[in-house]
Amino acid sequence: MAPIRNTTKLTQQKSKKMNIKPIKTEQDYQDALKRLEIIFDAAPNTIEGDELEILGVLIDNYEKIYFPIDLPDPIEAIKFRMEQLNYSNNDLAQIIGLKSRVSEILNKKRKLSINMIRKLHDIMNIPTDVLVQEY
Repeated sequence: MAPIRNTTKLTQQKSKKMNIKPIKTEQDYQDALKRLEIIFDAAPNTIEGDELEILGVLIDNYEKIYFPIDLPDPIEAIKFRMEQLNYSNNDLAQIIGLKSRVSEILNKKRKLSINMIRKLHDIMNIPTDVLVQEY
């Protein structure tokens, strides 16, 4: 005689389904955020873990479309990165040239050259799409 197996847990796991749908409205977005909060600590490779991953992608897509974030001003990005790296104007001058140029650039009296943009990107890891913007 074959042993009787407890199938309750297996049945419960199979009956759990993700309720995923595209996020098209503000209400859909709010509902998705609430659900994300509920399943936030879900274990990987579980139904809820998979739902968390998919929901995160859907929310990210919606936010990119409806809440785009503008790129920062190039000069403000340089100043911010200088602060993060604890760089002085002298340090920046080592990267882009003369100290007087640094002052002109930081005061928006001189535009960044292509060569400066390359160096700022390579040395300070500032994205080029930020640095090439008009200011």
